[in-house]
Amino acid sequence: MDALIVAGSIALLIILTLLMGVKIVPQGSKFVIQRLGKFHQTLGPGLNLIVPYIDQVAYKVTTKDIVMDVPSQEVITRDNVVIIANAVAYINIITPEKAVYGVEDYQIAIQNLVQTSLRSIIGEMGLDDALSSRDQIKAKLKVAISNDIADWGIVLKSVEIQDITPSSTMQHAMEEQAAAERQRRATVTRAEGEKSAAILEAEGRLEASKRDAEAQVVLARASKVAIGHVAEAIQDKELPVMYILGEKYVNALQDLAVSENTKTFVLPADILNAVRHMVNR
Repeated sequence: MDALIVAGSIALLIILTLLMGVKIVPQGSKFVIQRLGKFHQTLGPGLNLIVPYIDQVAYKVTTKDIVMDVPSQEVITRDNVVIIANAVAYINIITPEKAVYGVEDYQIAIQNLVQTSLRSIIGEMGLDDALSSRDQIKAKLKVAISNDIADWGIVLKSVEIQDITPSSTMQHAMEEQAAAERQRRATVTRAEGEKSAAILEAEGRLEASKRDAEAQVVLARASKVAIGHVAEAIQDKELPVMYILGEKYVNALQDLAVSENTKTFVLPADILNAVRHMVNR
């Protein structure tokens, strides 16, 4: 009976030992095997055999693409403006033993590396360039990170800039600046309109003055011609001249008579002579 128990125990131990030596690695993963505390090999997907009690699975590493979210951080641009920037990185582990033995925690290391590189790249750019050059930032960031993480057996598939926004204080300042710029443009437009109106008005007055001057010149020429004809007609005779002047005088009195100003009284210029002549008679 005791021999049977011993034989059963030995058989069970052999079965457990054989099971320990068989490792099935799922698709999308790799196992890092250590032999007596030292790296021995990396097992790929499928059925694998190891030496029981001597070999052990130290790390299980995924070979799928890993999406790493890089937390937001404050970055100062070249013109001393604070902006908030964050990113997301897509990595793939191609050499698991380098990833687990080359760095303590590759995910934290890559996050810090992305943040540091992002601060360095944006720090060399102005605010306007940083806000409008995401593709340029992404290209520089990928080059800067790829060389460093290659030593860890990791490939950077892609890195994307999720968001680049000015800080709340800077956003308020930019809004005030935009409002001031709009006000300035409105003031300039209004001033230009007033200037154009003033120029048009001045040009109108100038044109009217020119036309008035031309009209006066024409009237003066006409009067000159008329006076010449009159002088030629009357020669040294005073009676026709007196007749013409009297006619002009009478017309002027008629115009004053129909005027709305009822307080105006017009008397003949020679009324005193007329009264004296009547008295003498």
